[in-house]
Amino acid sequence: MKGLYESVQDAAGFLRSSSALVPRVGIILGTGLGGVSARIQINEQIPYNRIPHFPESTVEGHKGNLLFGTVSGCNVVAMQGRFHYYEGYSLQQVTFPVRIMKALGAELLFINSAAGGLNPLFRTGDIMIVTDHINLQVDNPLRGITDERLGPRFPDMSQPYDCELIEFAGKVALDLKIPVRYGVYAAVDGPSLETPSETRMLRMLGADAVGMSTVPEVIVARQVGFRTLVLAAVTNVNLPDAMEPISMEKVITNAGLAEPDISDVLEEMLRRTMKNGPI
Repeated sequence: MKGLYESVQDAAGFLRSSSALVPRVGIILGTGLGGVSARIQINEQIPYNRIPHFPESTVEGHKGNLLFGTVSGCNVVAMQGRFHYYEGYSLQQVTFPVRIMKALGAELLFINSAAGGLNPLFRTGDIMIVTDHINLQVDNPLRGITDERLGPRFPDMSQPYDCELIEFAGKVALDLKIPVRYGVYAAVDGPSLETPSETRMLRMLGADAVGMSTVPEVIVARQVGFRTLVLAAVTNVNLPDAMEPISMEKVITNAGLAEPDISDVLEEMLRRTMKNGPI
């Protein structure tokens, strides 16, 4: 059985033979946010089931393609659908694409996520720029990894979200007159949503939003040396004393409220990066 490093090399080699484009930026599109892909001038669209060792997405709203192309002249590789621990995958499988993107040459990682708001000042459809996280998932994607070719076993997490990218995203949003929030993302296993008491606990811990993804990818991004930015679409606001029912259909619909603004911010960030040089 092949090790993780060899599997990464297999998948990266296949993708290099499928597309000559060398990405500068990796993009992971979350639940209900696949429309961001409409901004990409696509060179190659590769279904996940063709890529060696790649999982397949089982979640509604996740199409399951790896896209190579450009946004405002910037070379990107984008996941049109991501993987989750609650689908039954290991966290090493969930984060496998992050390693592939880095192996292909990407330097920056932009992640879009749908998240339930916990901060009472937030509103459905808000964009939250993630400044930190609380990992409440039962596993860690680095557990058991001792191969230094994959990165340090104990990566530093004092700054998991790149401060310069956070500042850059905030400035771009301000210039575009798009309001943004800043906050802490709590990651839980799912797939069940939070109870009122769990919601109260998460807020007491200091979380501003909660979701079932993102943090594993960010941990691996730190290990492999990515500079990372996460923009979360607030799909609902959980107030523990006045909880309203929420469905996946509603989550997808509400994520769509934030999608145009997230797309505008990302597109403008990439445009300025190409015009003005490295961030």
